[in-house]
Amino acid sequence: MQSLFQPESATGIVMRIARLKSTANAHWGKMNVSQMLAHCQAPLEVALGDKQLKHSFIGWLFGKMAKKKMLQKAPFKRNLPADGSFIVKDNRSFSDEQDKLLTLLRRFAETDPENIAARVHPFFGKMTADEWGILQWKHLDHHLRQFGV
Repeated sequence: MQSLFQPESATGIVMRIARLKSTANAHWGKMNVSQMLAHCQAPLEVALGDKQLKHSFIGWLFGKMAKKKMLQKAPFKRNLPADGSFIVKDNRSFSDEQDKLLTLLRRFAETDPENIAARVHPFFGKMTADEWGILQWKHLDHHLRQFGV
């Protein structure tokens, strides 16, 4: 399975982000492409410790089961619910959000995976470095497919 900790997988995601156009239309969902780029930053900020959210009660109840399902080979399904703090509704600058996302991707790829694994995911709970890398890759892949790249 692909992971952001695998250099070739991370490079593939970076190349797909670079191919995005500010005029790209979503195949599903409500976000425009700039909002999607901003939305994709939030999980990376959580992984890097820039954004700190408490482990939710619903995550405590269902997080392990959901994590197991999300880690399966199949891509994420369309229109999955997002944490409310990850939803972006305001207008954003495409180039600014693209640059911020690429910067966060580089930071994630350059961070010691064990430092990221030491953090507790606010929904899934304790995760291994492999699980963090896979879920980050799958989330980005999901949204890049949403916009046709």
